[in-house]
Amino acid sequence: MATVMQKIKDIEDEMARTQKNKATAHHLGLLKAKLAKLRRELLTPSSKGGGGAGEGFDVTKSGDSRVGLVGFPSVGKSTLLNKLTGTFSEASVTLISLP
Repeated sequence: MATVMQKIKDIEDEMARTQKNKATAHHLGLLKAKLAKLRRELLTPSSKGGGGAGEGFDVTKSGDSRVGLVGFPSVGKSTLLNKLTGTFSEASVTLISLP
């Protein structure tokens, strides 16, 4: 039985041999999906017997970014922001007064 690394190499070789055009786009898409699945398997190996979670990895924080949360009212956007960042964000409330 081939190892995961060998399977990845075989798929990459097949992708390199396959001509890229409309007729082969579906086949290349399937190969990319298999490749992604195998790479994911390398990062998080499946354990058949259950048990604890595997080891994770840390991503170093670098640079600045801006994120916008869009959604219906009262779905928890501010709560999610508060939990993720450890800060307090006051929810925006719009009041309409009718005569």
